[in-house]
Amino acid sequence: MGQTAKVLQLFRTLHRTRQQVFKNDKRALEARVKINEEFKKHKSEAAPEKIEEMLKMGSDVELLLRTSVIQGIHTDHNTLKLVPRKDLLTENVPYCDTPPQKR
Repeated sequence: MGQTAKVLQLFRTLHRTRQQVFKNDKRALEARVKINEEFKKHKSEAAPEKIEEMLKMGSDVELLLRTSVIQGIHTDHNTLKLVPRKDLLTENVPYCDTPPQKR
């Protein structure tokens, strides 16, 4: 896949992730503007190494958003309700403080 295609794919992926992570949060959804600004600012970049570096950073940001951000909703002035996405929920593996016996 060429660099132009990778850049466009990352652009789309960042916007999809933004929509999923910040669903129903108008203020946070405005991250759209920042994503667009960053891509426009570097539109004329021609150095392949620099483009790869920026692609890596963008991919890291997308991964961080997708795997680490949980929405919180203020239900009153002292309460915050967390709304984790289904893709963040994992099986809970019980902790065992005694190591397994070697055979």
